[in-house]
Amino acid sequence: MFPDNRPQTKLLRVVPPALIALVMLIAWEAIVRLGQIPPYILPSPALIAQTLVQDWPVLFDSLLTTLRTTLEGFVAASAGGIALALLFSRSKWIETALFPYAVILQVTPVIAIAPLLLIYLPQHLAVVACAFIVAFFPVLSNTLLGLKSVDRNLMGLFTLYGASRGQTLRFLKLPSALPYMLGGLRIAGGLSLIGAVVAEIAAGSAGAGSGLAYRIAESSYRLNIPRMFAALLLLGVAGIVIHIALSLASHLVLRGWHESALGQE
Repeated sequence: MFPDNRPQTKLLRVVPPALIALVMLIAWEAIVRLGQIPPYILPSPALIAQTLVQDWPVLFDSLLTTLRTTLEGFVAASAGGIALALLFSRSKWIETALFPYAVILQVTPVIAIAPLLLIYLPQHLAVVACAFIVAFFPVLSNTLLGLKSVDRNLMGLFTLYGASRGQTLRFLKLPSALPYMLGGLRIAGGLSLIGAVVAEIAAGSAGAGSGLAYRIAESSYRLNIPRMFAALLLLGVAGIVIHIALSLASHLVLRGWHESALGQE
């Protein structure tokens, strides 16, 4: 038998990005110190880390607010996108009538929609709606693509054995569409965070005391650039954690039976 090199393979995937990040941080620190760049222009990584520790209570509360909004928008987009995709798969007429509006919603910049939503909706609900709008279409389009990508031979077999539409959906279409659906959810996770941040920025002073985007805008007004970088760092880490969590969930669901997960074992 061949030796199991999976732990070494996983380690090799982690080491190169970590080394690149370390080299970039060292170079950044050296440039700031040697060039004597003021912190209000470009803070050093050490100063950003110090600011992150000092302002942690404020930044952590804002991070929780942004994550809560992101989660609410993601859940709403996931439920709405999957439900509408199932409806479209059942009726071609409904798909033809409604799908163009979903496309219009996707291609319209959320930064243009956010001020209108803030007029007609409460501030928190408007931010959640922006996160929903940005994350909705990938779930809808990927799930619908998966439902339409069922093997025709298997469809013929189900028809031959007299399976009902509900049985065909449950035992054939949904399992076949699951990898596509999970792919759409992975995309929607990051987009919901983007939608929440854009809406928080559009909220401006109305979002006082709320999410990380407000802290970034506030720091820029006060020229507190180290805190701005610290908030940006938290946003980046939050996006990475969301992507890793959804990728792990997708792997756990698909492992053992789908090619995309089998290759990662």
